[in-house]
Amino acid sequence: MTPEHVPLTWLSPQLAPVLLGLILIAGAGTGLLFFAAVVAYRRRGTRRYLLITGALGALFVRSVVGTATVFGVIPMVVHHLASHGLDLLVAATLLFVIARES
Repeated sequence: MTPEHVPLTWLSPQLAPVLLGLILIAGAGTGLLFFAAVVAYRRRGTRRYLLITGALGALFVRSVVGTATVFGVIPMVVHHLASHGLDLLVAATLLFVIARES
């Protein structure tokens, strides 16, 4: 079954624009943060900046996964695995960076 033929039974048509709007706002925000982190990493070049840049990149990818799920390109099961896996990656990376600082 191709993505355009997959029914989105989990998303009501009334809430789809709201959800998509929130995801796009989050994507724009995390995209800007990721871009700023890339610039900061290029200036500093330290491992710490690289890890923070990776964590922010993972947040941006999470928004891409959410958008693809709303459009039916990514199934909900894959969405949950990818999104929560990225949450774990972000949390672990930030905890590692913070622990290394102290």
